[in-house]
Amino acid sequence: MEKREIGNSLTKGPSEAKRGAFSRRSVLTLVCTLGAAAPFGFGAARALTASGTGSLSYIPGESYICRAAANGEELQGPPRQLKIAWNANAACTVAAAVAKERGIFAKHNLDVDFVNFGGTTDQLLEAIATGKADAGLGLALRWLKPLEQGFDVRITAGVHGGCIRLLGSKAANIDSLESLRGKAIAISDQASPAKNFFSIYLAKKGIDPAQEVEWRQYPANLLALAVDKGEVQALAEIDPLPYLWLKDGKLNEIATNLTGEFADRTCCVLAIRGSLTRSEMPVAAALTRSILEAADRVASDPADAAAIYSGYGGRGSVEDLATMYRSHTHYNHPVGATLKKQLLLYTDELKAVNVIKRSTDPAKFAERIYLDVLS
Repeated sequence: MEKREIGNSLTKGPSEAKRGAFSRRSVLTLVCTLGAAAPFGFGAARALTASGTGSLSYIPGESYICRAAANGEELQGPPRQLKIAWNANAACTVAAAVAKERGIFAKHNLDVDFVNFGGTTDQLLEAIATGKADAGLGLALRWLKPLEQGFDVRITAGVHGGCIRLLGSKAANIDSLESLRGKAIAISDQASPAKNFFSIYLAKKGIDPAQEVEWRQYPANLLALAVDKGEVQALAEIDPLPYLWLKDGKLNEIATNLTGEFADRTCCVLAIRGSLTRSEMPVAAALTRSILEAADRVASDPADAAAIYSGYGGRGSVEDLATMYRSHTHYNHPVGATLKKQLLLYTDELKAVNVIKRSTDPAKFAERIYLDVLS
């Protein structure tokens, strides 16, 4: 089996979105000024955005009126009906619920219904590709491997980061990555985003995720019990469960998917049916803007997001969930060139731990699965 070293050469310092924030703000300010001062505002906006490189990512605090000017007029006519596939129990998809319950979809002239999808990721992506759903929200590190099959689905935005956690047993003195050598880690399935992410993370730190740790599968709600019984010494899972288990005081948080060089990475992404992006790009843009606006609302009012998530059956008290959302990065949602770079990085890293095929070209793959709908 071929093994590759995962170095840090592919990653850079501050994200492109952060480095370019001032110039983009300047452009958007000029665009909005032109739009307010003269009847050619929309045309000027399109000319300005077309002249730049990459996309004008949404910057928290900017007016969505300005964004509409930069990326096209609002949808006209009756509200466009759409179906979004999601998992209502997943804390990381809360932006969709916020967009629906707080009128953000309606503001963008969308009438959205949810399809609570309990099947495999392959089935979910097939449902989107074949038109049974128009879009979906999920975790990039679960979706990238199935996307190798060529589903006609395009990722248009990262939504946030921070919902994947690695917890170690205090009783077994598991408080660092090094202490995991020769130990067992509980996971909810062998293709889970938690296993994929921490395989990457362990490999970067010099620990072979295939040979030096053991991954044992349990039902998600029994992971902490497996640690408590001593069957495993750590667990890796997505929120809300690991965040809530930390309150019991029996587990150490060893790392999250925001640790170190991953601080600016997204984990949850929005993907849209390819045929919809080709035939109705303004609809794809309106949906993407709605989700980004809702994500910013989660960041600015996590208590409200927690109350909404709780109303959809989310586990935990509203207070605990609000604190959990504050630990995520719902204000950080890459699009355009920044999103494509992150998908390329993840693909290369997954190749190195033998999840993605060795024959896959990360740059070409990222180009195929992402789409900038906001430029």
